[in-house]
Amino acid sequence: MIFSLNELVHWLGLTIFEIWINLVSLTIFTILLAMKIDNNYFAGNGGWWIIFSPLFIGDGLNTYFCAIIFIRMQMDGVMKSAILRALWSLTFLLLVFVFKYLLCKKLSGQSSLEYSEVLSPVFILLQLIAVRACQLH
Repeated sequence: MIFSLNELVHWLGLTIFEIWINLVSLTIFTILLAMKIDNNYFAGNGGWWIIFSPLFIGDGLNTYFCAIIFIRMQMDGVMKSAILRALWSLTFLLLVFVFKYLLCKKLSGQSSLEYSEVLSPVFILLQLIAVRACQLH
C-alpha cells in the first residue's frame, strides 16, 4: 500500500518542505553509511557521529523552519493552530532526534543501552502517529 503525499502530510503533520529536507538528509546519510560499510571510511572515535551529522543537520533545519512557521502563524492571529502545530512538530522532532542520538551513541560504543531502549522513542512516535491518523478520519 503506497500512501499519497496528501495522506503523509496529514498523518505526519509535516509540510512538503520538511519531508524534502528529511529525504535529502537521509540520502546523504545513506551515501556516508555505504562508504563506511564498504571501504571502512570514517574509522575512529567520531566515525558514527560524522555519518549521522546530515540527519542532525536536517533536524536542526526542520526545527528552524517550524519556528518560522510558528512566528508567522502567530502574526496572522491563528494562535490555537500555531500552538498545536508547534507542539506536534517539536514532539515529532524531539522523539526522532532522541532516537538518532541514542542509536549513534550505541553504535559508537559510548552507551550500554539495549536496542529496545534505543528504539523506545520510535515506539512512542508510532503510537502518536496512530492516534493522529485516527483523529483525522
